[in-house]
Amino acid sequence: MAKTKLNEIAALGQSLWIDNISRSMIASGKLKNLIDQGLRGQTSNPTIFKLAISTSTDYDAKIQQLSEAGKSTFEIYDELTIKDVQDAADLFKGVYEATKALDGYVSLEINPKLGNELESQLKEGVRLWKKLNRPNVMIKVPATKNGLGVVEGLIAQGINVNVTLIFSAEQYQEVVWAYLKGLNQLLKNGGDISRVHSVASIFVSRIDTNIDKKLDEQAAAGKALRGKAAVANSEIIYHKFQNSFEGSEFKALKLKGASVQRVLWASTGTKDPQFSDIKYITELIAADTVNTVPDKTLEAVLDHGVAQVAMPGDVAGAQKTIEQLRLMGIDVGMVCNQLLDEGLSSFAKSFEELTTSIEEKRTRLCVK
Repeated sequence: MAKTKLNEIAALGQSLWIDNISRSMIASGKLKNLIDQGLRGQTSNPTIFKLAISTSTDYDAKIQQLSEAGKSTFEIYDELTIKDVQDAADLFKGVYEATKALDGYVSLEINPKLGNELESQLKEGVRLWKKLNRPNVMIKVPATKNGLGVVEGLIAQGINVNVTLIFSAEQYQEVVWAYLKGLNQLLKNGGDISRVHSVASIFVSRIDTNIDKKLDEQAAAGKALRGKAAVANSEIIYHKFQNSFEGSEFKALKLKGASVQRVLWASTGTKDPQFSDIKYITELIAADTVNTVPDKTLEAVLDHGVAQVAMPGDVAGAQKTIEQLRLMGIDVGMVCNQLLDEGLSSFAKSFEELTTSIEEKRTRLCVK
């Protein structure tokens, strides 16, 4: 097998996953081909499924079949997404086995319409896990206040979790605590903590997109800091990751077989054409991390990626960047809170649009 950039980056401790899923990607052999080139996992979200289902005819026959069988719109959505994730997970089974359960995961998000209802989210997470019935899947849970309780509850039941929509260092630290609490509870209940795996998904480029707009309003004074905030924030989070999993509490769990909760860099496609199309890859390569990327970014990495460790870097410099922004009236913490609210709203809207599209399709396809 040819040595690709994905393999070279993996040798440095970072796994590349793809942030996309569709029936055509699976059926055409594209996903299998990417796996052969070193792709190690896959993530999805309501927006991705909305695009896959609403903008193609790939799912129409199944929508018609399920509709004629009396299934509701949500049940149809559930069947379509479960099937895609199961089939993708089966393709990644070899990666899962070869990496001894480090990689090979496919993620599916809990219904965003459940919002912050802890018990409903927890119940739905367990239902999805059982219905997916694959060891190499992860249930995605947003890192809201109640979401942290869901993370803890799912981990305590031995369910793999992808904690999503993390923006700030403070939010990240709470996610780590939820993971450790869940592991301790699982251990207390007599469970095997070596079998549960988790990632903490940090959203990156959206921070620069928001802050760079603010910097542009400050003319020349802000230009030197354009494109710096997101990576600086990520550097600080990675520093917290190292400290958290080198501490005594995790070391005790590690002796009993626990795995670190790897940092996963998400939202790593470059939005600003002034920056490199692999900016949020090359500047975030670090051991014990994952980077989940959109299709175009993955193609760019395969074509001209650079395999070189970037973190840990200058954490003091990163903190200085955040302080400089604060002195310019830009509070990164407040921006992160805003982006979390926007992310939650965006996924809920995408879910509504997706179910509306399914409803429209089932009405059109089932006309006698």
